[in-house]
Amino acid sequence: MERLLNVLTVFSVVLLILVLRSVRKAHIRVEYSVSWLGAAVTLLALSRMESLLGRLGQFLGVANPPLALAFITGGIFLIVFYRHSVVLSELKDANISLAQRVAILEFHLRTLHEEQKAKSGA
Repeated sequence: MERLLNVLTVFSVVLLILVLRSVRKAHIRVEYSVSWLGAAVTLLALSRMESLLGRLGQFLGVANPPLALAFITGGIFLIVFYRHSVVLSELKDANISLAQRVAILEFHLRTLHEEQKAKSGA
C-alpha cells in the first residue's frame, strides 16, 4: 500500500505542477483550474494521511484502503469531468446563439445593402 500512496503523491504533485504551469502560460483559465487544483490537493492529502484514508474507507464501508482510495479518486475525477461537461454545454449553447445572431446581422446588412443599391440604381 505504501508504494501505491507514494505513486499517488507523485501523481498529485505532477498534476499540481501541470495545472499551475498551464495557468501561468494561459493554456487554461483560472476558473477552470480551480477544480483540478482541488482534486490534486485532495489526492495529495489522502496519499499522505493514511489515517484519514482509513477512516474514509470505513465510512464508505470498504475494508481495503487502496480500494477506498481508488473509489475516492474516481469520484473526484467524475465530479471534475461533470463540472467541465456543464461548462462545455453552456459554451456550445452560447456559441450557437452567437452564430444565429451573426447570421441575423448579416441578413440585415445584406438587405440594407440591396435596398441602397436599388435606391441608387433607380
